[in-house]
Amino acid sequence: MTIFGAIGFASPWLLLGLLALPILWVILRAVPPAPIRRLFPGVVLLLGLKDDEQVSDRTPWWLLLLRMLAVAAVIIGLAGPVLNPETDDQAAGNGPLLVVMDASWASAADWRARMTSLDGLLAKAGRDGRTVALLRLTAPEEVRFGAADAMRRGLTGVTPEPWEPDAARLEAALEALPEGGFDTWWMSDGLARDGREPLLTALESRGRVTVYESPRSVLALEPARFEDGNLKIVAHRLRPGPEAEVTLVGEGKDPAGNDAVLLRAPVVFASGETRAETAIAVPSELRARMTRFEIEGNRSAGAVSLPDDSLQRREVALIAGREDREGLELLSPLHYLQKALVPTADLLDGSLTDILPANPDVIVLADVATLSEAETEGVMAWLDKGGMLLRFAGPRLAASDVSRAEEDPLMPVRLRAGGRTVGGAMSWGEPKALAPFEAGTPFAGLSVPEDVTISSQVMAQPDPTLAERVIAQLSDGTPLVTRKRVGQGQIVLFHVTANAEWSSLPLSGLFVQMLERLAVSSLAEAPEAGEMEGTVWQPLRVLDAFGAVQDAGTLPGVAGAALIDDPLGPDLRPGIYQGETRSLARNVTPVDARIAPAVWPADVSLRGLSAPRETLLTGWLLALAIALLLADVVASLALSGRLRGPRAIGPAMVLLALMGLPDMGQAQADAETQTDDRLAILASSEVVLAHVITGDARLDAVAEAGLRGLSDTLFFRTSVEPALPMGVDLETDELAFFPLLYWPITPDQPTPSDVAYAKLNEYLRSGGMIVFDTRDADIAGFGSNTPNGRKLQALARPLDIPPLEPVPEDHVLTRAFYLLQDFPGRYVGRDVWVEAAPPDAELIDGMPFRNLNDNVTPVVIGGNDWASAWAVDEQGQPLVPLGRGYSAERQREIAARFGVNLVMHVLTGNYKSDQVHVPALLDRLGQ
Repeated sequence: MTIFGAIGFASPWLLLGLLALPILWVILRAVPPAPIRRLFPGVVLLLGLKDDEQVSDRTPWWLLLLRMLAVAAVIIGLAGPVLNPETDDQAAGNGPLLVVMDASWASAADWRARMTSLDGLLAKAGRDGRTVALLRLTAPEEVRFGAADAMRRGLTGVTPEPWEPDAARLEAALEALPEGGFDTWWMSDGLARDGREPLLTALESRGRVTVYESPRSVLALEPARFEDGNLKIVAHRLRPGPEAEVTLVGEGKDPAGNDAVLLRAPVVFASGETRAETAIAVPSELRARMTRFEIEGNRSAGAVSLPDDSLQRREVALIAGREDREGLELLSPLHYLQKALVPTADLLDGSLTDILPANPDVIVLADVATLSEAETEGVMAWLDKGGMLLRFAGPRLAASDVSRAEEDPLMPVRLRAGGRTVGGAMSWGEPKALAPFEAGTPFAGLSVPEDVTISSQVMAQPDPTLAERVIAQLSDGTPLVTRKRVGQGQIVLFHVTANAEWSSLPLSGLFVQMLERLAVSSLAEAPEAGEMEGTVWQPLRVLDAFGAVQDAGTLPGVAGAALIDDPLGPDLRPGIYQGETRSLARNVTPVDARIAPAVWPADVSLRGLSAPRETLLTGWLLALAIALLLADVVASLALSGRLRGPRAIGPAMVLLALMGLPDMGQAQADAETQTDDRLAILASSEVVLAHVITGDARLDAVAEAGLRGLSDTLFFRTSVEPALPMGVDLETDELAFFPLLYWPITPDQPTPSDVAYAKLNEYLRSGGMIVFDTRDADIAGFGSNTPNGRKLQALARPLDIPPLEPVPEDHVLTRAFYLLQDFPGRYVGRDVWVEAAPPDAELIDGMPFRNLNDNVTPVVIGGNDWASAWAVDEQGQPLVPLGRGYSAERQREIAARFGVNLVMHVLTGNYKSDQVHVPALLDRLGQ
C-alpha cells in the first residue's frame, strides 16, 4: 500500500491514469456538441440571410471540468483509497498471521477498544491477502489459519475469561503453535506473569512480533475483610502515577429484598503508589446484607469482590449451666468458647427467654440439662426456622435423666446414665484419642493432633439412627459429636465439656476449626488447603470477565483443597461456593495480591490500541463518479436543446430511469420482502420443522432429510401433520414461525452475529425449542472434550440458556407420546441435557413423577446424531445405516419415537405431567 498523508492506496499504479486527463481535456475540447438536424421547407426563404448567432465549436469549460472530475473519481476509486490506513511496518507483510490474545479479566475493561483495533488490523490483513488464526491464552486450542474476513465475522463471539493464563495454559499454547513461519500480533492485557518468556521466544523464532497494549491502568480489588470493627478494603492499580481517587461501591439487599447500593466511599491512591487502603465503619446489619463490592465504572472481574460468610459475623448466645466462680475463670464452661468466638462472632448475653426474640444464629448450651416447657417450645420454633443449637456435656447433663428412656426433642441422641470416665485415678484405662474424621462429615479432612485426648464423656444409647447421626468419634468407636436435623435447623452435641475438665480438645486449635466447620463462627482468615481436605463445595454464583454475576447452573462441585490452592480456570471460576454449613468466596484478586506491568524485550514493537480506524473510500468515489456522469448527461441534453418541447419526454424518461437506478436496491428489497412473506405464510399455516443452515452442504442435506423423515413419522402416527421442513438462515430468516429448530454442530461453522443472537434469545424466551446435536457420542459422549463440544460452548455462550440437567427419569420427554428411557440416534448415548426442574418440584408420595409446571425446556443438548437416524429419501427409505439386523431397526424405531416425543413436548408443554394421567401411566407401566 502506498500512503499519501491520511489516505493510502491499495493499487497505486492505477493513479497513473490521471496523467491521461490533460489529453482527454484536449480531445473533448476539440469536439463540439453534435448539431441538431431539422427539416423545415421554409428554410429556402432564409437563403442569403446573415446568421448573427453561431453555435460554439468547442465544449464549454464547466462541462469539460465535470467530465474530468467523473473520470478522476473512477480512477482514484479503482486505486483502492483507504482513509487512515495502517502505517506501522510491523503490521505489513504477506505471510500467515497469528493473533495472540491474553483474553483475561484484565482485558475486559477496554474489551470494546481491543475488538475495534483488532477489526481494523484484520481488515488490513484481508486486503493484503494474509491468512490469520486466533489463539486465546486463557483457552488455548489448535491453531488453524483461515481468511481474515471470516475471523472478522466471528469476533462477536470472542470474549475474555475471568481468569489469567497460568503456566499450564501458556505451555499448552506453546504446544499448539504450528510449524513454519508467521508473524504475530499479541493483544496483551498489560500484566506481568510467569511462563510468558518461552512462548514469546517461540513466536519470535517464527517471525515478527508486535504487541498491542492499552495505556489504561488496570484496577483490582482485594476481598473485603473485617478488622478492628471496620470493613477493610484494599485496591490496586497497575502503574504508579499522580494522586487519584476511585469510588468504592457496595451493593446488597435493602430491607424490602431489592438490589440497592448500600455503600459508597472514596479510595485514594497516593502519588506514586499502586496500593490504596480504606477502613469503613459499617453496622453489622448492613454488613450482613452486602453481596458485592466493586470499583465504580470499571467493567472487570478483577475490580469486583464477592463477600462470603467471613463478613457476616454470626450472633452467638452463650448460656452455661452454672455460674462462673471468681478467680476460677479457666474452669468456666464458657471460657474457651469465648476465647474462640470473640474474634469472629458477636456474642450475646442473657437468659434464654431474653435471647430468643433477638433470633441469634447459634445458641450454645454448656452443661445445661433441663429446660422449661416454654423455653423448649421457643427453641423448637427457632430451630424450625434455621437456627443451630450447640450443646456441650458436663456433670449436670451426665447426672440428669434427660434423653434417657426417650429421646429428648432438644438432644440428637439418647444418652446412657452416668457417663464414662477413662484414664483417671480410679480407672484402669488410658485416655482415648480421636479417630480420623470420615468423609461426608463436616470435619472431613481436618487433621487430628496426637495430643488431643478424652478422659470423660457421656455415652450414647445404641439406637438404629445412631450411626447416621455420629459426625465424630473416638478411636474406640464411641461417639464424640452427634447431630440431627430439626426443620431447617440442627442440634449438635459434643459429648465432652466445653472446658478442659473432660478433654484437652478445647485447648487445641482443632476446637476452633471444628467450630468453623459447624458455622458457629465465621472464618477470621482464609482456610488452609489441608483444612479443606475431604470437602466438596458447590458453586452458587460465578463472575464473568466483565464482573457480571451469573447463576452457576449445573457447574460441578469443587474439592475443598482445590478451591483454596488451584488457579482459576474453566473448572474453578471466581464466585461464591457453598459448603455444608457455610459459603466461601473465590475472587479474582486474592488477599495481599500484587499486580505488575508487563515488561517486553527491546526488540518487540509495542503499540497502543487507539489507532484511527481505516475507512474504505472506493464506494463513495464510484458513487460520486456516477452522479457526475448523470449530471453530464443532463447538461449535454440541455445544451443540445433536447430537453425542450415534446421531444424532451423520451430523454426525460431515460434520465428518470437512470436516476432511479439507486432505488433498484429498494426494488430488490421489496421483492425479497414478498418472498419472505410467502415463506412466512407457508411456515405459519402449518406445523413446519426447521434446521439451522451450517454452511456444510452435506450436513444440511442430512438435517433436511432427517426432519423430513420425522415429519413423515408424525404424519402417520399422530394428529400432527407437518409440512416439508425448511432450512433457516439465522441472519436473515424469522424464527418465530418454527416450534423446533434442529441445530447440528460442526467445529468450523460461522458464529452468528449479535443481531442473530438477539433473535435466538427472543425465540427461546417466547417458547421455541433448539435441539443442539454435537454428533460426537461415538467419540466421547456429550461434553467439551471434543471439537464439536467446544464449538457448542462457544456458540451457546451468548444465549440466554437456563440451568440444565441430564434428562431425569420422570421428565415429560420420557412419556410425551411414547414411554421412553433412552434417546438414541445414529449413536447410543444417555447424556441428553434439558432445562433443570424448579427446586420446588418435589415427588409426591404415591405418584410416579413430579408435578411440574407448563414450561417447555428451551434447549435439548445431546450428541447422538438424531437427524441421521430420522433421515429418509424421497421414497421414504432410510438414508444412513445404523447397523445390521433387528437391533439396528429397533434403534431407529426408538430414535423416531424420541423425535415424536420432542415435537409433542414442544407443542403441548408439560401436559403429560398432570396427575390426571397417573392411572393410565401406572397401567402402562404395569404398576
